[in-house]
Amino acid sequence: MTVVVTGASGRTGGRVARAVRAAGLGVRAASRATGFDWADATTWADTLRGADAAYLVHPADVGAPGTADAVGELARQAVRLGVRRLVLLSARGEDQALPTEEALRASGADWTVVRSAWFAQNFSEGPLVAELRERGELVFPAGEVPEPFVDLRDVADVVVAALTDGERYAGRVLSVTGPRLLTFGGAVTEIAAATGRELTYRAVSPRDYGEALLGFGVPPQEADFLTEVFATLLDGRNAHVEDGVREILGREPRDFTDFAREEAAAGTWKAG
Repeated sequence: MTVVVTGASGRTGGRVARAVRAAGLGVRAASRATGFDWADATTWADTLRGADAAYLVHPADVGAPGTADAVGELARQAVRLGVRRLVLLSARGEDQALPTEEALRASGADWTVVRSAWFAQNFSEGPLVAELRERGELVFPAGEVPEPFVDLRDVADVVVAALTDGERYAGRVLSVTGPRLLTFGGAVTEIAAATGRELTYRAVSPRDYGEALLGFGVPPQEADFLTEVFATLLDGRNAHVEDGVREILGREPRDFTDFAREEAAAGTWKAG
């Protein structure tokens, strides 16, 4: 079995690619380095042709403008080329993601949607880690809303299960979370305990955060979209744990404390 993995060098795709290989399957990496470009549909066929399944993660947010069109067109191309088993990474509770999920369903593919909670690794990879490492503070528009942070390794294992057991998971939406609720401030407190550093969390409004993004050079359209997403996604609608990891993998999901200790031991948040 050969699995196309979009974003194979990225935060989620890289872990999915490793999990696919660990399951004894072949990986066909789909990235600009291999000639695949989400922005250019003429580059897709060579990557898809001859594969058995594909993992889809768009480089923009799953609910960003244009993502539904791109995912829908890629899914239709995949079906025409005989790649019917498609698994899409989506965001739990994000209303803006629903058109992208619908575009996948309408493609004729044997589809599965994996709706993920906020990644634990968002604290260790990407823009948030720099704030913690360099400033010792995380500024974010999450207030005191709790979130069941999920380890990306669990997400990757769920994706592989969905890819390899198509009859069981085709046509289903799988929601995956961590084992317990934790506020963003609580997450920073756990990271501080693991690192031995004084780290703080400062809540701001989505609008203030959007203005800060503009100051960091984020394009206005993207900043407006992120402001809208944070205003809804972090309103408490996701403040509950779901059993997706237990149901699909037959084990408990990884805990945030273990994640924080592993990353602290690796020096992730060590001050420069």
